[in-house]
Amino acid sequence: MIAITEKTRKDLEFHTVLETISQYCVTELGLEKAQQIAPFSHKDQLMAALHQTSEYVSSFSNNNAIPNHGFDTISSDIQLLSIEDSFLEVESFRKIATISETVNTHLLFLKKFNTYYPSLHLLASEVEFTKVIIQKIEAVIDKYGVIRDNASPDLVNIRRNINMVRGKVNQSFGQALVHYQSLGYLDDIKETVVENRRVLAVLAMYRRKVKGSIMGSSKTGSIAYIEPEATLKYSRELNQYEYEEREEIIRILKRLTFEIRPFAELLHQYQDYLSTIDVIHAKARYAQLIQGVLPTITEEKRIFLREAYHPILYVTNKRKNEVTYPQTLELTQDNRIIVISGPNAGGKTIALKTVGLLQLMLQSGILIPVHERSETFLFDRILTDIGDNQSIENHLSTYSYRLKNMNYFLKKCNAKTLFLIDEFGTGSDPDLGGALAEVFLEEFYHREAFGIITTHYTNLKILANELPCATNANMLFDEQSLEPLYKLHLGQAGSSFTFEVAQKNGIPYGLINRAKKKVEGEKVRFDKTIAKLQKERSRMEKTSENLKEEESKAREESKRLEQTNKKIQEKLERYQEMYDANQRLIYMGQKIDDIAEKYFSDKNKKVLIGDFLKLVEIENSKRKKISAKEKKQKEIVQKKVVAELNVAVESIRTEKKEKKIKTQQEASAKPKMALQLGDRVRMTDGKAVGTLDSIEKNKATVNYGLFTSKVSLEMLEFVERPKK
Repeated sequence: MIAITEKTRKDLEFHTVLETISQYCVTELGLEKAQQIAPFSHKDQLMAALHQTSEYVSSFSNNNAIPNHGFDTISSDIQLLSIEDSFLEVESFRKIATISETVNTHLLFLKKFNTYYPSLHLLASEVEFTKVIIQKIEAVIDKYGVIRDNASPDLVNIRRNINMVRGKVNQSFGQALVHYQSLGYLDDIKETVVENRRVLAVLAMYRRKVKGSIMGSSKTGSIAYIEPEATLKYSRELNQYEYEEREEIIRILKRLTFEIRPFAELLHQYQDYLSTIDVIHAKARYAQLIQGVLPTITEEKRIFLREAYHPILYVTNKRKNEVTYPQTLELTQDNRIIVISGPNAGGKTIALKTVGLLQLMLQSGILIPVHERSETFLFDRILTDIGDNQSIENHLSTYSYRLKNMNYFLKKCNAKTLFLIDEFGTGSDPDLGGALAEVFLEEFYHREAFGIITTHYTNLKILANELPCATNANMLFDEQSLEPLYKLHLGQAGSSFTFEVAQKNGIPYGLINRAKKKVEGEKVRFDKTIAKLQKERSRMEKTSENLKEEESKAREESKRLEQTNKKIQEKLERYQEMYDANQRLIYMGQKIDDIAEKYFSDKNKKVLIGDFLKLVEIENSKRKKISAKEKKQKEIVQKKVVAELNVAVESIRTEKKEKKIKTQQEASAKPKMALQLGDRVRMTDGKAVGTLDSIEKNKATVNYGLFTSKVSLEMLEFVERPKK
């Protein structure tokens, strides 16, 4: 049973994560659920939630996208269903039909793709699939939200009568309109609608001459709105039928409500399912934002976070286009407590919060931004003491509050606890507070709890070095500029760089020197030694990185040269083969030429045939019989050579084509000179130069001496203008 206090959630800023997740929700209930996300009590439920989110993330990048899950809340409608003799309005039934259709679509989809989404399918399989609700509603209400005429026999008759009476109303009104229009009693607008009734727009001076009921007048009083007497009786009849229609619709809706009432619990289940899917979708979107993954959950007590990012800092820096530095750390049963030291503003607190927040997120079913090969253990309790937490209402000082918090730690801390303490021991006399903090740390250590603390106290650094299952760590700093590198280094305590940072910030050296004399010599020497070691390690790490980089570059260059050498060797071999083949053909040609010349002289066919056969026999004796495999390999080599030649030719053609296009573009980019008769011109894609004889609209006649040609002006470019 995991126990996370509100203080821990506040210390780790868990509410900020939930706020970001809730922004991705598309339903009201989903948003409420997202803001109430909390750690799971049972591992089975947690693993199911993590796998559901992970599967939803995968749906963003494959072709089987999960269907839309949006819906309008029906909580009040479900409550109304539980009240006897109540009835739902048409809009409520439309929402119920929509939510039923959405759930059915989800259930069918997840059943079809259960191999892709096994955890989501398992969640959906707990929900009943039924089309009865939709069928009952659609039998009464159409897709436009109108009660169907055939919803009841009485409604069919009532609506038939309504349509008939409306026809009479319109007919009688039309006759009155024509009649009074011909008498000139109506305004230009002729008619309008008042209280959903058609009325005549009668000029005020003629209102007594028009029989009917006055329904109102214009703002200026120049027009009176009158319903003609001929339509009044039909209007009353229409009102009666409309009242009967409303009464019949209420009876139909009551009957439909009665039929849907048994499904109230199922509708509640539908709404709960879709709101749960909404939260899973929101967590998946958040995981996409922070590059969240599901690390390995181990039974062994171990935390190995590789390339872990603080999610809130990552999102903030992403918006600002700034770099976020990941941390890598490991806690095991044999190395369960880390004491981080080093200067302020170096990232100690961020490293501490990163571990706590990621653990809290993971145990709440949220994917975390770490390398996929990371591992972690599920803790029963996470305890935090971050910030000064001065309690004004309880009149407690910072140190009193922290002591009260330590007392709570001592009561709850056990082997399945992760504790995180920032600036451990501060708030009191350094020696006395440090001694008490040392005792607390020993107690947590003997209870086999896992934990990370940050401190400036030398005694705590020494204790971490002495305890077999604890280790020191520090945040790396540039030894020259004393700027933080935001990288956690395990295995060595960090110097606070107190005097170095003071000197960097402009504090006079004389004051710093006086301060050094006031501090115990051993302590200064210890801190100085740590600082020196830290600087030396930093230099060694930089050298190591440079050597690795150089080695990597040399390896790549060697590999590249080897590949290039191999290609050159292959080409040389192929060219040598081609050269040998060509030389042999030249030799054969010379021999055949000699035989032909001899035959030309003596015309002796017998000698000709003999010489030719002798030549063939000699050549065949040089050939060796090659296997089908060797023949095939030879053909492949020849094809490869031809292909390379084709590529080279194609490359030359492409280069020429690009050069031509570039020349044309450069020519078109130049401002065109206005052409005049007598100018020397040429075609943009030609070389022949002619004289411009005439211009008619967009056509020009060019004289080339032996012939003339008519071309478009746009195809010509200026060469020169004859001097006058």
